[in-house]
Amino acid sequence: MAQLDITKAKAELSKLLDLAIKGEEIVITQDDQPVAKISPIQRPLKRGSAKGKVWMSNDFDEPLEDFQEYME
Repeated sequence: MAQLDITKAKAELSKLLDLAIKGEEIVITQDDQPVAKISPIQRPLKRGSAKGKVWMSNDFDEPLEDFQEYME
């Protein structure tokens, strides 16, 4: 998380917004005290956006060896 003084933030606002778009959080200070934060907006996930990223093992629903005694 980046921190910078309000005067510098005013001069570099477009750069700070670019950082926020990339996921960075920026704290703006005045007299070394935090007064504001610029952060990215969390967009809702789109249906199907994880397609191909999630997998399940072939033996997912097989009984675990450690629990055999409890299953008998």
